Amino acid sequence: MFGYVVVNQPELKIKDYEIYRGFYCGLCQRLKKEFGEWSRLSLNFDMTFLAILLTALYEPDSSKKLKRCMIHPMQKHVMYDNEYIAYAAEMTIVLTYLKCKDNWVDEHSYTSHIYQGILKRKYRKIKNKYPKKLAIIEKALKDIGDLEKQKVYDLDALSSLTGAFMAEILCMKDDEWKDELHKMGDYLGRYIYLLDAYDDLEADKKKGCFNPLIEEEKKENFDERMYNILELMIATSCEAFEILPIIEYEDILRNVLYSGVWAKFVQTRKKRLGEDDGRSI
Repeated sequence: MFGYVVVNQPELKIKDYEIYRGFYCGLCQRLKKEFGEWSRLSLNFDMTFLAILLTALYEPDSSKKLKRCMIHPMQKHVMYDNEYIAYAAEMTIVLTYLKCKDNWVDEHSYTSHIYQGILKRKYRKIKNKYPKKLAIIEKALKDIGDLEKQKVYDLDALSSLTGAFMAEILCMKDDEWKDELHKMGDYLGRYIYLLDAYDDLEADKKKGCFNPLIEEEKKENFDERMYNILELMIATSCEAFEILPIIEYEDILRNVLYSGVWAKFVQTRKKRLGEDDGRSI
């Protein structure tokens, strides 16, 4: 369920892409610093977006360094660091641990089981820091698993649970912006769940796995209806985003929300239809 909240790099200015990469590399370094070398395997673009969003909203003092790393040993790269990047690193560990746990239960993935073991103590440390937040996230993911095992095809019920834990992740603080961040995370999470289901549909059918869209696909104009549903979800998320008093990094964040998040849908739809239908998103 990771990898959907990404930038559309060709539409991003060079200076903005350098900033985006600086947050990505900064998140990678923070993961290594706080949770060890192996934690960097959990690095993802979704939590990079979280780090940029909260930094843009709260405008903290941030450090900016030029450093080499194991991935790019020959050239120094800009790396940002602040308390919101640290928080994004914590949430990266949380989501990765719970995803590995789910993979082990559902698929008996030994790779996920081993990585879950590596992250277990780190996860417990974060859970002690945010007990209420993680209780909500854990319950939402458990409820999703239960509904999927029961083969419940209620898209609203399923996607709202992903919305619940994404809303909790975006709300780092209980402050004046909590309502907007909660709504933004809620509908972004719904979008992610439905897009993930759309992306996995053909593979799930071949493997005989549950997918909430299997029944929906039998109806007329399935791909067009999925586009309309996804457009409604992300539009509602963007409405909440536009209320936030964000100035710095707004071009990067809008690039992700208005363009980048559609990348996987466009790619999947083209593959399903066997051609480019000419739509520009």
